[in-house]
Amino acid sequence: MVIQREPTTLTLYAQDYYLWLRTTINQLRAGQFSSVDLDNLLEELESIGRSQKRTVKSLLIRLFEHLLKLRYWDVERERNEGHWKGEIRTFRREIKDELKDSPSLKPYILEIFDECYQDARAEASDAYGGKLRSQLPIDTFPVAVLGSLEQILDENWFPES
Repeated sequence: MVIQREPTTLTLYAQDYYLWLRTTINQLRAGQFSSVDLDNLLEELESIGRSQKRTVKSLLIRLFEHLLKLRYWDVERERNEGHWKGEIRTFRREIKDELKDSPSLKPYILEIFDECYQDARAEASDAYGGKLRSQLPIDTFPVAVLGSLEQILDENWFPES
């Protein structure tokens, strides 16, 4: 006769993540703290923090990229201005939502602000591609950031043409 055993939470984590998650939540709610797979729970919590930081960084780069396109891509402005402004508004809203949920991320944004702007300069330059690249190299975009964090997130602020 074979006796079926419940998998331990350590093996459950590797075999069925969702079931591990539900089991861990139930254990915590029931106060069964000694049964909780603490090592994997801590790793997951740390991962959530890293994910939030990556999200904010990506949104900030995209925001800067579209602000640069709006300000400097004269050839495409008439055709794309509405789209770029819509994207700018979306990125601003998503960053504000992240900060509303986790206000402690604001110092992180300030920490990566200049780095994200430089990344956006490179990506905006790449967006020109092909023959336009020679007309608008990366040095077309100023090295200094277009505005402060408050300006960049202000729904009514757009860089002057």
